Amino acid sequence: MRQTTGPVPGTHADRTPSEDGPCGALRRLADPRSLRWKIAAGVAAAACAMALGIGVLVHRTTEARSMNIGRAHAVSELESAEAEFRGAQPARPSPSAPSIYLIGDDVPDHLRHRLDAAPTSAPVTWYDTRKPAQGPRMWAADRVDGTVLAVWVDMGSELRSIQALDRHMRYAALAMLAVVVPLTVLAAELVLRRLRRVAGTARRIKRGDLDARTRSRGHDEISEISSAVDLMADALQDRLRSEQRFTADVAHELRTPLAGLVTSASLLPESEATGLVRDRVQVLRALVDDLLEISRLDAGVEQADAQAVPLGELVAESVRRTGLETRVTVTGHPVAETDPRRLDRIVTNLILNAHRHGATPVEVTVEGTTIVVRDHGPGFSPDLLAHGPQRFRTEAAERGHGHGLGLTIALGQAHVIGAHLNLANTTPYGAVATLELPRQADPSAV
Repeated sequence: MRQTTGPVPGTHADRTPSEDGPCGALRRLADPRSLRWKIAAGVAAAACAMALGIGVLVHRTTEARSMNIGRAHAVSELESAEAEFRGAQPARPSPSAPSIYLIGDDVPDHLRHRLDAAPTSAPVTWYDTRKPAQGPRMWAADRVDGTVLAVWVDMGSELRSIQALDRHMRYAALAMLAVVVPLTVLAAELVLRRLRRVAGTARRIKRGDLDARTRSRGHDEISEISSAVDLMADALQDRLRSEQRFTADVAHELRTPLAGLVTSASLLPESEATGLVRDRVQVLRALVDDLLEISRLDAGVEQADAQAVPLGELVAESVRRTGLETRVTVTGHPVAETDPRRLDRIVTNLILNAHRHGATPVEVTVEGTTIVVRDHGPGFSPDLLAHGPQRFRTEAAERGHGHGLGLTIALGQAHVIGAHLNLANTTPYGAVATLELPRQADPSAV
């Protein structure tokens, strides 16, 4: 199994895609899953429902009023027709002469049936829409001396008025949506911007920036979330710093007795047992040195001493000192502006990690300012690729296979020199560690 340690800021293994810039803003704007579009859709649906409700109410009210006016007009015309039928002058002049009035068998059957079914002798009315080409008509009928007399008036103007009203209400609803939806998106953006700030702070904390805070002011729900994130970050920072101080204290406390142990081991007479003791002492010394290095990286006091470095020569020397069979391929004469001591530490750890937890052949490729270390073993574990390395965790069947600090140190030193270390698996099998160094501005410097 391959060792896993904890995520270190500034590495590919822990980076998230940037959401800043025009491209990120356009992606967020076009994403249909965005909360802004859900809010806009909800507001638009509510506005449409309100407009529909008001439209139906206005339509029915206007239609009822038109029907009442049409019935009154038809009854008035019927009274004038009755007066004319009796040979007398109408009691009051009709505002307009009826289109036509019918007598006896000429009256439509439906109107005759309604008149027969009427419980009283009062006139009956009927809204006739049988002939759309001619337009609607409002009929009024009554019996005059046993004779059925009916009159109709044209209702086309009223129908066109209602249709115009409906059309104007639809236009008004569309205009309202054209104003409400952009305003809703704008208002939602103000809220989402605050939520993105909270999410960005959480991502910064995940990447190792323990001082990141939202520092939101207000008394609404988003401010409560922001305060909760800040409190969580404070607690996490205190706990991590406590653990880092403990690691540093343990490492420093072990240095004095370890120095005595190394001296004592060197004084033992040569034997097989002495060789085993010295080997274990060296392992313990390497562990303490790693702990001290981790504590310095955690403290953030390490500074890179950058200089122009010929990468091919440095990598070859690092491989030689490991004493392990490793194939090195260098393209051209690459040069990088970096700290050679820290770069040597990174490359050495990656090679040792590949031999210890992978399988031969182990290959190191140097091209430009990129160094790739590949083995042909089972590859990195899914947990490491998902969450990054974690110190003192190797996932090995036996605890003797390393102490889980190699990749942590490599990632920490990469952050110090401004490089990015990406851990991945390759096909058909094997693990690949890719170290990307800052580019050298003037390659002729060496």
